[in-house]
Amino acid sequence: EIINKALGFKNDPVLISNACISGVVALSVAKDYIEKGLYKNVIVSGADIASEFVISGFQSFKAIGSTACKPFDKNRDGITLGEGASTIIVSDSPLEKDQSPIILAGTGISNDANHISGPSRTGDGLALSISKAMQEAGIEADSVDYISAHGTATPYNDEMESKALELAKVNHAPLNSCKAYFGHTLGAAGLLESSALIHSMRSNIIFPSIGCDEIGVSGDINLITEKTEKEMYTALKTASGFGGCNASAVFTKVLK
Repeated sequence: EIINKALGFKNDPVLISNACISGVVALSVAKDYIEKGLYKNVIVSGADIASEFVISGFQSFKAIGSTACKPFDKNRDGITLGEGASTIIVSDSPLEKDQSPIILAGTGISNDANHISGPSRTGDGLALSISKAMQEAGIEADSVDYISAHGTATPYNDEMESKALELAKVNHAPLNSCKAYFGHTLGAAGLLESSALIHSMRSNIIFPSIGCDEIGVSGDINLITEKTEKEMYTALKTASGFGGCNASAVFTKVLK
């Protein structure tokens, strides 16, 4: 409400709160609004803070790592909490100043109802959300050029995600996790990491997933640990959260 009034917007804001998939869900809602003709432009903003309450909660079930987080590493032992904010504008047509527009081509949301806080052990739920996103985008698994993984560095999440990527048959694609750079920004993570994904697509650069010395998940994944230049036309963002929720988004590049 404060931001809405400060910028003089006429329409009431919509609040999306769905644990750590909130950012990707908000993008999905914005996409729906655009496609139904309700709005021409939707400003999607996300932010979260590592409050004392949040820190205490994660500490209570020993999810915070003893060192900086190590997504997908054999010796990973938990998350590093972070704070952040990001904004993405979803529009029915490229903005005038946007020289390299990216299309939000498809989204998928699922819930595996595994546990109030623990992720699925099979990866079925996240795989379903990935498949839904690809189906909506009209793409096949082998066309995914890059994956921005949820990659929290908890033992269970990274294991589950590796299995999900195999189930969805996208595990061939190079992937990284942003969380070793700025931590797990919770409700803001999906949006902040989607912003980084868009930058990677525009620059054709995949930044390394730092903190991993030896991959320690059972799923066969293509983790990128060095800066990689690669032409990217299709990218996938994944997210998972408490309560068994999962969300995925497919982004495609406009070909010139």
